[in-house]
Amino acid sequence: MTDTTQASPAKITMFGADWCRDCVRSEALLNSLNIDWEKVDVEKDPTAADRAHAISGRLNIPVVHFTDGTFQVEPSDKELKAKLEELGAI
Repeated sequence: MTDTTQASPAKITMFGADWCRDCVRSEALLNSLNIDWEKVDVEKDPTAADRAHAISGRLNIPVVHFTDGTFQVEPSDKELKAKLEELGAI
């Protein structure tokens, strides 16, 4: 995982925050599956929340933005893993 303020289209990007339990859970799953991803912290980056909202149309986090341009908001582990399988990431 890379912690950055800029999202890279070449990687899976998760917009989240350290205080968010769903974010921590999704982060743990991504790490356990050895996924190449980057975290954009909405608390540390003043533009991150607006960018996540622009992607999802919602204010909820995490917003997981995938390499195919799709996204999931507050995905369950099952939903996130299914998408990663669809992308061939696992």
